Amino acid sequence: MTRQARAVETRAVIIRAAADVFGVHGYGGASMADICEAAGLTKGALYFHFDSKEALAWGVIDAQHEKALALGADLLHSDKPGLHVLMRLTFELGKLVREDAVSRAGIRLTMESSSLSTPVVTPYEDWMAACELLLRRAILDGDVRADLDVVAAAHFISPAFTGVQVVSGVLTGRADLMQRLVEMWSFLLPSLVVPERWEQLRPLAQEMADVWGG
Repeated sequence: MTRQARAVETRAVIIRAAADVFGVHGYGGASMADICEAAGLTKGALYFHFDSKEALAWGVIDAQHEKALALGADLLHSDKPGLHVLMRLTFELGKLVREDAVSRAGIRLTMESSSLSTPVVTPYEDWMAACELLLRRAILDGDVRADLDVVAAAHFISPAFTGVQVVSGVLTGRADLMQRLVEMWSFLLPSLVVPERWEQLRPLAQEMADVWGG
């Protein structure tokens, strides 16, 4: 293995270990010593890659955002209807958060970004922009009302998803996340969907929960 490959592998090990520690203790409760122990590395090895706890927190946040963007990119560039893609993104991201420690920790750190010297805004901005794009596509598809205030809807749907998964995490460790997403969409869809598509689209949230909830 080359030196560069070893460095990449070590960095990945550190990110995973940091995600485990941040995920349990949060930013304020985590220490570099805890992360060293979890990673099985010396302080020197850890500080070679990340010179502070904040730099390491940003490493986890960036890794989480990259995972989410990779998932979104495949769907955003597909030929599937916009509303289907938007809904599927919430269920697939929910599955990712439930199963992946880096994703859980990244979201927790984003929520705790007041502890960091620079606010975490890019993930929120990116997902509201994606939501707006998909709603505009859904209008062209004929699924969503043409008079919808797309910007306002995007500004609501993205934070609604964040709130749903955070509350699910607090109350059940995200065990009920898929059901909570079904409930979220059951309230949202009637305000979005054109009447002639309602019967066709009404069961979509539960169908997606059945697919991605396993």
